[in-house]
Amino acid sequence: MHPLIENLVKLQAVELDRARIAQAIRQLAPEVAQAEAALATAQRDASDASAALSREESLRTRLEREIESHRQKAARVRAQQNSVTSPAQADAIEHELAFAQAEIERLENDELLSLERSDAYETTLAAARARVESHAATLDTTRASVARRQVEFDQELAVLAAERETLRPAIEPDILVRFDRISGSRGTGLARVENQQCIGCRMGVRPQIWNELREGQLLTCDSCGRLLYWDPAFAPLPSPSKAPQPAPAHAARSAVPKSQQAGD
Repeated sequence: MHPLIENLVKLQAVELDRARIAQAIRQLAPEVAQAEAALATAQRDASDASAALSREESLRTRLEREIESHRQKAARVRAQQNSVTSPAQADAIEHELAFAQAEIERLENDELLSLERSDAYETTLAAARARVESHAATLDTTRASVARRQVEFDQELAVLAAERETLRPAIEPDILVRFDRISGSRGTGLARVENQQCIGCRMGVRPQIWNELREGQLLTCDSCGRLLYWDPAFAPLPSPSKAPQPAPAHAARSAVPKSQQAGD
């Protein structure tokens, strides 16, 4: 393989590694954000349960006051029973006592229901606080992991940047410009040809192009526009039942790619 093609292959591998690492780095922030969101949800659940408990406590305090008020009223009404002078007065007192007792029973039932709700809220609060602790620990672990991986990624990028700066000057400027342009639009600027097919777009190449590629030329895919090359290391092994095929007439020659051959 010609040194120019080797350098392009290496450069593309470097660029793909840089893209992979850049994508991985972009995923770091969402990991932290997801852990933060889970913790915030647990904290909100705990806060809601705590607020609900406070409301129930306030409700029971009010109910106790109302119950006590009705008991005092009933006591005053009973005290008037000794001074009753007519059946009408007796009926009125009985009516007031019955009303007070009914209100006391209703308020006591409301208080019991409030206690039952408080029990449920306490269970919810305990579970929410446990989730808060768990998610807080997960967030700390995630932040530490993200920080560690960020350092590792930065180190990998530094190595790749150094290799990239070594490779790019070794490539012909016009070829490098085309490689960068195609990579920007296609994701990759270089594609190997296997079995007369561009592995970048999976389209076949013409026989003449196939022969020239096997001679070591750097050409262009008519379909996707990528720079094409052939690597003998990926050539299929000959079948044991068949005699080895002769190499192309000019395969031994180190073919320097021509601008018109790799041209648009």
